[in-house]
Amino acid sequence: MRHKKFKLFVLLIGLVLSNIRSGASHFFSFDGYSHITINAGSVQGVPKGSSIQASIDGNTLTIVFTENLGQVAIEITTATGTHMDFMSLPTPNGFQFFIMTPGDYIVNFTLPNGDEYYGEFSVTN
Repeated sequence: MRHKKFKLFVLLIGLVLSNIRSGASHFFSFDGYSHITINAGSVQGVPKGSSIQASIDGNTLTIVFTENLGQVAIEITTATGTHMDFMSLPTPNGFQFFIMTPGDYIVNFTLPNGDEYYGEFSVTN
């Protein structure tokens, strides 16, 4: 009996891990969740855009730095250029920002070496 439970446990773990590895976010339901593509603006050094991950879920903007990029400046503006917020954060870490007003936004990242990245997103509710 213990052998069958162990096999079932291993099978379930394998299924969960394979879905996570394949990026099957549709397997897990995230109401309103949307990945934000990080684009390179002005990049002089080695591209680091893949080290910045961002998503919007309803009114919550989530940013995660997956490696140490130093002190990164983050600026959030509306698509028309109205300044919403500015902060400077040490990395690696994560950050969440609540955006109250529906609309189109841009999040800009400036690395210590001057490299710039950005992502565009919308808040609908």
